[in-house]
Amino acid sequence: MAMVSAFAKLAPKTHPVPLILPSFPNSFPTFFKIPTHSSAATLTRPLFSPSFVLKDDRCEVIPTFDQDEIEEEEEEEEEEMKEGRETLLYSFTPFPFLLVAALPGAGGAVRSLFGPFVDLVKSWNLPDWLVHWGHPGNMAVVLFAMGGYGTYLGFRIRFSEDVEEKAKAKDLHPKLLGGMFFFFALGATGGITSLLTSDRPIFESPHAVTGLIGLALLTIQAILPSLFEGNPGLRNVHGILGGGIMTLFLIHAALGLQLGLSY
Repeated sequence: MAMVSAFAKLAPKTHPVPLILPSFPNSFPTFFKIPTHSSAATLTRPLFSPSFVLKDDRCEVIPTFDQDEIEEEEEEEEEEMKEGRETLLYSFTPFPFLLVAALPGAGGAVRSLFGPFVDLVKSWNLPDWLVHWGHPGNMAVVLFAMGGYGTYLGFRIRFSEDVEEKAKAKDLHPKLLGGMFFFFALGATGGITSLLTSDRPIFESPHAVTGLIGLALLTIQAILPSLFEGNPGLRNVHGILGGGIMTLFLIHAALGLQLGLSY
């Protein structure tokens, strides 16, 4: 008996060691025993996918998202929306030779260039009043309809507090004034044709000089919006120059009426 008692005291005892899984707060602790034999101890534990959690004895999938990718997508959508709200239209004149028409000897070059077209117009036998007043009538419509309303929209962009009205004005303003620029350049050829069919000088009148200056200023005005992003102060220059151009063209129209009544 003494030997049995001594052996019982010397025999190793096994104690349950709790294994707590912090990722499964609602599960019961799992216990394992360390074996008493001399071989290497092995630990067996359940393996779960990191995308699953145990909640109320059920497995639920928790989707994972990359926050950086979500923020990038939101920024791209905002940029696309901002770009879609505003339409930029940069106009240009298809007749660059008109800008150098005031140079010495340019009148003869333009007269010879327009000669075949002038002969063609004369062969049509159009009414004299149409040839004489067709150009002034068309340009007056362009100036007051497109130019006048386009200028009004430009002021609404600067001073309106209505977001929706300002967005519509930003979309329509460059289209109207770009169209005005195109029709003015095209109308200049009509004015030259009208003078040549009546055997009148081309560039000697104040009307022609103010027209050439106006086309040159409109070219600069059309370039300015492309520079707004780097130079916000150019918006003020654009507005002041636009008002000055409209004033110049009103004077140009008065001089044109005077020229039309002179012959």
